Amino acid sequence: MLAGFYERTGLAHAVLQLAELPDPVPGPGEVRVRVHWSGVNPSDVKSRAGLRSAQMPFPRVVPHSDGMGVIDALGEGVPKSRLGQRVWLWNAAWGRPNGTAAQWVVLRQDMAVPLPDATSDEAGACLGIPAMTALHAMLAHGGVAGQRVLVAGGAGAVGHYAIQFARLLGARQVLASVSSQQKGALAQAAGADAVINYRDEPLAARVREATLGQGVDRIVEVDIAANAPSDLEMLRPGGQLVVYGSGAAAFELPFFPLIVNNMALSFFIVYNLSVADRQHAQSVLDGWLVRGMLTHNIARRLPLAEIADAHQCVEQGALVGNLVLAVP
Repeated sequence: MLAGFYERTGLAHAVLQLAELPDPVPGPGEVRVRVHWSGVNPSDVKSRAGLRSAQMPFPRVVPHSDGMGVIDALGEGVPKSRLGQRVWLWNAAWGRPNGTAAQWVVLRQDMAVPLPDATSDEAGACLGIPAMTALHAMLAHGGVAGQRVLVAGGAGAVGHYAIQFARLLGARQVLASVSSQQKGALAQAAGADAVINYRDEPLAARVREATLGQGVDRIVEVDIAANAPSDLEMLRPGGQLVVYGSGAAAFELPFFPLIVNNMALSFFIVYNLSVADRQHAQSVLDGWLVRGMLTHNIARRLPLAEIADAHQCVEQGALVGNLVLAVP
């Protein structure tokens, strides 16, 4: 099979290769998926660059945890009805050597989720990390029904979904922070009631104004290291700061404002969701996908042969949305 891979960490064009590898064979409880689209996420880029660890977890890594394809082979114990299913994939490269940047991938059958007919192939490669991160951030801690919610980075891959999900889950008011007029238009189209360009406007003051001085009930945070001080200004007493990302390895928060306002701070990474949380989110997501209720913001499509360019593009942060690779 044709696959993109790396055998050492480093710059995309220096370490990513494209070559033929042996076709995988599914074992007991596994399925083999003929990959059509492979999703490229910031976490894939950071792993390849060695930002988490310069040491290779495996001698060779086929990257990318997200993808979409069709099941074409079954391992022992997998129902025959799964043969030929269109599926979206999650955690394909998390703690595993073989992700979706290849013509075939083998994984546990529960990691290949049926993709409703109403959802496009490309969108299926955006669900494992961006959509599931956004959805868990909205479902956790009792959900967002009746709440005022601020989505940090409302035009990003996660943020664009988060705005839609907050709306669908009954949020009272949805606000989004963005860094440009173009991103603001995307966030507004996704359903944000108020969009604040933090480069041109005082974010905390505008959020207070939009919420009539009350602040928001929940902030879904993409970069706690950069935004922690303003987050504390924007949360109402008893508010919830839900964090899924940080631009730095360490950050500080003042103790007194947190405790005196009874604020809650929580962190999660989508790779390590509990079985119950993942199943709940998948069930909710499936209902919307079946009815074609979501907008999928795919900013760029490239062929697998341009995997190094794709990594470089994501690394530079210039994209407004998801990047997917077409697998030949």
